[in-house]
Amino acid sequence: MNREVTLPLIVDHRGTLQVSAADVSKLLRTVGGRWLHLVESGDDRLDEDTVAALTIELAKLADRIDVACIAHSSGSRA
Repeated sequence: MNREVTLPLIVDHRGTLQVSAADVSKLLRTVGGRWLHLVESGDDRLDEDTVAALTIELAKLADRIDVACIAHSSGSRA
């Protein structure tokens, strides 16, 4: 599970981001958090190790989106 995912930043003609990084990051982290909550509440349909691994990967993706958007906003290139 070490495949790299590249996400393009979508900007308009003025360079304004079309999707809020905060919204995307929050969505990714929320999905992972809800999965963890299901496991913690005893949902036996979910494998705990798989949920943990997927939640970590979602958090890493959210972090990368945050970094890329911060770099874009500050005029840097990530």
